[in-house]
Amino acid sequence: MPLIEEIRARKVRAGVMGLGYVGLPLCLEFVRAGYHVVGLDSDVKKVESLRNRTSYITDISNEKLIEAFDTGRFEVTSDQTSISTVHTLNICVPTPLNKSGTPDLSFVKAALLSIEQNQRPGQLYILESTTYPGTTEEALLPVLSQGGKMEAGKDFFLAFSPERIDPGNPEFNTRNIPKVVGGVTKACTECAAALYGKCVDTIVRVNSPRVAEMVKLLENTFRSVNIGLVNELAKMCHNLDVNIWEVIDAAKTKPFGFMPFYPGPGLGGHCIPVDPIYLSWKARQMGFEARFIALADQVNSSMPQFVVDLVVKALGDRGRALNDSSILILGITYKADVNDIRESPALDVWQLLESRGARVSYHDPYVDSLEFQGTDHVSQPLTPEILSQADCSVLLASHESLDFDMVCEHSSCTVDTRNALSGYSSDGRIYKL
Repeated sequence: MPLIEEIRARKVRAGVMGLGYVGLPLCLEFVRAGYHVVGLDSDVKKVESLRNRTSYITDISNEKLIEAFDTGRFEVTSDQTSISTVHTLNICVPTPLNKSGTPDLSFVKAALLSIEQNQRPGQLYILESTTYPGTTEEALLPVLSQGGKMEAGKDFFLAFSPERIDPGNPEFNTRNIPKVVGGVTKACTECAAALYGKCVDTIVRVNSPRVAEMVKLLENTFRSVNIGLVNELAKMCHNLDVNIWEVIDAAKTKPFGFMPFYPGPGLGGHCIPVDPIYLSWKARQMGFEARFIALADQVNSSMPQFVVDLVVKALGDRGRALNDSSILILGITYKADVNDIRESPALDVWQLLESRGARVSYHDPYVDSLEFQGTDHVSQPLTPEILSQADCSVLLASHESLDFDMVCEHSSCTVDTRNALSGYSSDGRIYKL
């Protein structure tokens, strides 16, 4: 029976490599669709956590894990030889930037090495990790072809389908976010579309992996550039003594030609700070300078310093210097109601504050502890005493569980970078971004 028929009949073992914010939800959707699913991750601690039915991802409850395991069709392992036992394999590994700010494909390459060592004919491989246009055909295809011995679309199938996960979003998830699919051949596209078609509501076929790779980069570059614009306007509005949040709220009443974006302390997470850089890096390889991307990155990267400047002003209005002041960061994650600190601007704000001599602590209900700049830190309880002891509180992630009433009542002053305190009386103690 051809692979596509086995997929449609749910007779395949579906492998997912990388059990993070993208891979783990995908595993559960595949299980729900009726596939037998093998989740692979090189992190043995993650595998052990899952085997103990304990989720480390905000969007996945322990109950959902238990439900998946109870079907008898879900298993997790760190044994890479299990690649040889699956019919399909989704690659959902990280693609960060290295220290020089260029694409780091080391996780993809490690995954590819494991596949090469355990490959068998007839398998479908789908790369979901965000990367620059051309990666699937330039990096994966030659290896999987085994030097020309195997033909894509006949002996194996290869496609790219960008992940579109938005952690913490209660409305959109793996199931109802349309899935873009681009294979190296038509048969590859159809196999990938058939796999996703059992568990994703809408499939969007495109003509090649390059188009699919570019789709993800366009989506997040669009966001990065527009956030850069509104961040620059936020700085401008401070000089004009205009409330940028009120401006945006009024502008978004226009029913056409406008989409609201909001300022913040900087970009964070696994996508927006990283993806545009992948695109601009690829453009430079072709002798093209992506000026919009570079300018947006420059503006967005300046926001942590702008936040620190607001802290300096808040303290100065109270006759204090930043040096030796006690600063309490409220929310260390990159966005509200998630436990993800990847690329979090809060860490940049923290580093800048400490470099100016401030004593920094934090409260975050989603991050009990963390190691930062060689020192272990624990989340402080949010109490009137902790708030009143700080010379300034800095609200960087507006978690729904934060007690804003307490913050406003007991903080000496608060720098609010998320407009979370818009409904509270300022009394000169709230400083908005």
